[in-house]
Formats: sequence, C-alpha cells, structure tokens
Amino acid sequence: MTAPDPTRQKDGWREIDGIFADAKNTWVIHYSCESFYDRPEGRSPRVTSIAVRKLSDAQTHSFSIHQVAERQGVAFREIEQHYDRLERVMLDAFFAFIGSYRNSHFLHWNMRDANYGFPAIEHRYTVLGGAPITIDDERKHDLSRIIINIYGKGYISHPRLESLIERNKIRPLDFMTGPQEAKAFEERNFNGLHQSTLRKVDILANLATLVKDRSLKTNTTHWDMHGGRIRAAVYWILENKLIAFFASIASIVGLGLAIYALK
Repeated sequence: MTAPDPTRQKDGWREIDGIFADAKNTWVIHYSCESFYDRPEGRSPRVTSIAVRKLSDAQTHSFSIHQVAERQGVAFREIEQHYDRLERVMLDAFFAFIGSYRNSHFLHWNMRDANYGFPAIEHRYTVLGGAPITIDDERKHDLSRIIINIYGKGYISHPRLESLIERNKIRPLDFMTGPQEAKAFEERNFNGLHQSTLRKVDILANLATLVKDRSLKTNTTHWDMHGGRIRAAVYWILENKLIAFFASIASIVGLGLAIYALK
C-alpha cells in the first residue's frame, strides 16, 4: 500500500470540496464509443452516446445515435448506413449544450486524451465537419485522479471503477465495462450503450458524494490516510508553524539541558 502524498491529498480534498461548493454549476459527464483498440486503419472511434448529469439535483441530458435515428425516422436496421449523419446530428446537439454551459465545471472519469476523452469527442466532431467548443482545462475535474491524490495509488484493485462499485455496494444496474460496451456496439445494442452511459454518470456522482462526505470505502488504511508515515508526520509538523516553533524551542531547551548535564 502506498500512502497518499500529503500535498496531493490536500489538493484533492480542496478540489472535491470546491466542486461541491459549486454543485449547481457542475455536470458529471461520461460517454460510450466504439472500441479504440484493434484499429489498424487508424480511424477514430465513433461516439455512440453521451450523458451529462447536474451534480446538485441529478437533472440529466443525454445524446445518442439511436435516439437521433428514431427522431429522424431511420429504421434501427438501417442505422449503420447513416452513421456519419446521425453521429454528426448527435454531436451538434451535444456541442450546442456545451456552448450553453461552457462556464460550468465538468466532473469525469479518465476523459483526458485523444484516445478517450474530451479531445476524442472534439476530434470526431471535426472529422464530421463540425466546429467543436472547447472546455477550458481548469473546468475539467478527473474524479479518478482526485481519488488517487486523496487515497494513494494503491487505494483499490484494478479495474478501479468496477472495484469501487463493488467495495461501496453500489448497484451496477445497466453498467457495462469498456470491453462490454465495445461488444455492444458491434452487436448494434445502442440502447444498452445508452443505458450504461446514463448509469455511469449516476455512479460517478454517487462516488464523488462519498468522497466529499469522507465515507468512500477503499483499501487505504486509516493509518495511511491520517499521516501514519514518518514523511506525512514531518509534513504535518512543517505545515503547522506553531507546532514547529514549539518543537524548535523544545530542541533548544533539550540541547541546553544536555550541555548542562555534561558540566
């Protein structure tokens, strides 16, 4: 078990508390897509569904290919023939939403790069001829990194999200793992993908609340969480200047007594 770094832990607590202090202006976001592995041709994976959930009141908006198809009268069996157009319309709606809430904060799980993340969604929209609206990085909050900063790298076994769900007894109804979502796409199970995406923003909001309430169950011990290591104890003393002052006074007094005893 690796104890949390005291500085990062302090930053993590500050970030999660700040997020909930502005919960009315914070959205939890997650999305599903094609598998981004085994793509020798290099084409970016299609985005199939996106969900955003208001942290304060659970108000949820969703965007999905199969819903666009239904609204446009495209038969389910014909969705594959109209992928580009349907995905473009879905992303049009998503980025219109982002434009309305570009000053909001977005809490996510590992949506960090062009493989899977905000840049990947933006890239898909560009490929389809759209002009994406970019969310400022300081408004993106990666819950997975926040939890690592607070509880340490070894806080739970891999895969971390699934392990956290099990450890905290959260019902995984409709939840699909990454490989399961990729298989669902191959099987054209768009509704299953959509339901999984909706469920994940709900789970992420629940996990974030447990972190904020200091009640998330992990493998990190109480000893490690509260400065059990010598490094953390030293850091705590240095951070508390009054204690450091008295410690220095005690050292001086102790040195004086030791010199006196030698006389």
